[in-house]
Amino acid sequence: MTRQTVIAYWLIPSAPARTFFQRIINDLARRWDAPVFEPHVTIHVGTDRADAAQNAFGAAARRCKLIELKPIGIGQSDEFIKTLFVQFAMSAELSKINGTVREEANDSSHYELKPHLSLLYKNLAVATRRELAASINVPLSEVTFDAIKAVRCVSPTKSSADVKAWHVLAAASLSGDHV
Repeated sequence: MTRQTVIAYWLIPSAPARTFFQRIINDLARRWDAPVFEPHVTIHVGTDRADAAQNAFGAAARRCKLIELKPIGIGQSDEFIKTLFVQFAMSAELSKINGTVREEANDSSHYELKPHLSLLYKNLAVATRRELAASINVPLSEVTFDAIKAVRCVSPTKSSADVKAWHVLAAASLSGDHV
């Protein structure tokens, strides 16, 4: 698979969910010698073009308000960036912001939105992943996301070094205020 530099658009959970997920990420990273990263749901991954990113990012920040997503379970996979994750139900608001970003970025990438918030990036045996997934409880019936970020990264992300190289290009609250 070809690796390339891309721009990922993230939704960031608001407090207290952000703090809750960050604690889990930090704990798992410490226990498994894995990278620490900010809790986020990727809504689109597109070409690395600064002009397109500014258009898409600005439009999403202006047009979209708070987004609430319902967690539907803990998943695991052999994909590095989806080792362990919280799966969310699709919502109309999420589809809207995904469409806004894709349209404004004039991006024909084939990114398929499967809303999830990763908790661990680490290559682990399937039995270990299943055991970890079964041990995590998310006591939240809904998670509110109140910010968006545009992040330059390598795709696919395959290592701790790739995670450390992520670079935030822009951040804004979903009320349209830049943060």
